[in-house]
Amino acid sequence: MELTAMEARLNAIVGRKSYNCDILFRVIDIQEQNGRKVAVLYGEDVRLIADAPFEDLVTLGPAERSKITQAFRSLEEQSFELFKQDIELMKEKREYEATHGYKEELSYFQLPGRVLHLDGDPHYLKKCMNLYEKIGVTVYGVHCYEKEMPVRIHALLDQYRPNILVITGHDAYSKSKGKKADLNAYRHSKSFVRTVMEARKKVPNLDQLVIFAGACQSHFESLIQAGANFASSPLRVNIHALDPVYIVAKICYTSFMEQVNVWDVLRNTLTGQKGLGGVETKGVLRTGMPYKPMDED
Repeated sequence: MELTAMEARLNAIVGRKSYNCDILFRVIDIQEQNGRKVAVLYGEDVRLIADAPFEDLVTLGPAERSKITQAFRSLEEQSFELFKQDIELMKEKREYEATHGYKEELSYFQLPGRVLHLDGDPHYLKKCMNLYEKIGVTVYGVHCYEKEMPVRIHALLDQYRPNILVITGHDAYSKSKGKKADLNAYRHSKSFVRTVMEARKKVPNLDQLVIFAGACQSHFESLIQAGANFASSPLRVNIHALDPVYIVAKICYTSFMEQVNVWDVLRNTLTGQKGLGGVETKGVLRTGMPYKPMDED
C-alpha cells in the first residue's frame, strides 16, 4: 500500500518500492525538498540511513514484515551459535594452558576487558546491549549522534577508560555527491573518522585501545588510516546492526598475549569481509589466579 500523508509519521515501518522492499526502514524525520515530501529512513536491521520521496514508500503488513525480518533473525541465530562454539573452544584452550594440560587443579579468573559503545541510534544500541549481556561482555553504552561524537569522545574515554571502543550508527554513500574515494560523499563517515582521530590522540597504541568504527557503506580506508583496528565497509555494502558486537566479543575473549587473525574475527559476523575489515590486533583478555569467591572467609 502506497504511503499517504496520513500514514507518514515518525517511527513508521516502511519499504522502498524502487528496491523491491528488500529492507525494512523506520521513518525518523520528514522533510520537504524541492517542493515534495521526503522521509529520512533508518534501516531496522542494517546500519543504513537513506531518504526517499513519499511516492517510493509503502507500508508493509505484518506478514510482509515478518518475512523480511525472519531472514535477518535466522542469520542472527546462526552467527550467535557459531560464536558460542568459538568461545567454548577458546575457553577449553585457556583451561588446558592454565592447568598445564589438566595436570593440576588450579582456580583462576578472567578479565575480558571493558567496552565503550557509542551508537548514533538508540534502537540499535539497545539491541547491541542485549547481545553483549548474552555473551557476557562488560560494556558501557552511550547514545550519541554521529556529528557529536568527535566533540564528546575525549570526556567519554576519561570517564569509562575502555579497552575497546565502538564508534557506530548510520551511514550511506551517495554517488551524486562524489566518487567512492571522496569522504564528502558519505553521510557520517567524516564524523566517524574525526572521532577515531580524536580517540587516537588520547591513546595512540592500537593494542591499548582497540577501535571498531563505521556503519553501512562507510569509508573503510579513511577509518583504518585514522587509526581504527576494524572498520566498515571495504566494498561499501550494508552491515548488520549486530556486526560490531561479534567483532568486539571475539577480541574480548582472546588473550592479550595472542594476536587475533582478521579472518577469525570476521568469519562469524553476519556481513563478512565484504562489509568488514581490519588489521591484526592483540586480544584484551587477562587470566589471573587464584580465584576466591567473595563469600569465602
